[in-house]
Amino acid sequence: MQETEGFETHLQEIRRGTIVLACLQLLRDAGYGYGLLQDLERHGFATDANTLYPLLRRLEKQGYLTSEWNTDEARPRKFYRTSDAGIRLADTLTTEWASLTTAIATLTDEGH
Repeated sequence: MQETEGFETHLQEIRRGTIVLACLQLLRDAGYGYGLLQDLERHGFATDANTLYPLLRRLEKQGYLTSEWNTDEARPRKFYRTSDAGIRLADTLTTEWASLTTAIATLTDEGH
């Protein structure tokens, strides 16, 4: 069981990094927290609200997301959208991810 726990720690580290990129990509079209949780899960990025909401606030504070409240419905919702800086970051992270994927593939292709 101890090996599984070690694996889980490493898997969480990979997921934590990819969730930022997934949020930046998905929020190119404005979305709110709960809807984003559903979109992330649908695309294979399962996370929970306790992880997502602090991440959204941090990305907004860093200038990678913008937000505005929609009070048109009975329940006000804060909608987030990827800012211009966030789009540049997403593009950079996507390029880096592709490079890393290629590099890892060369390791596994060599039979390691």
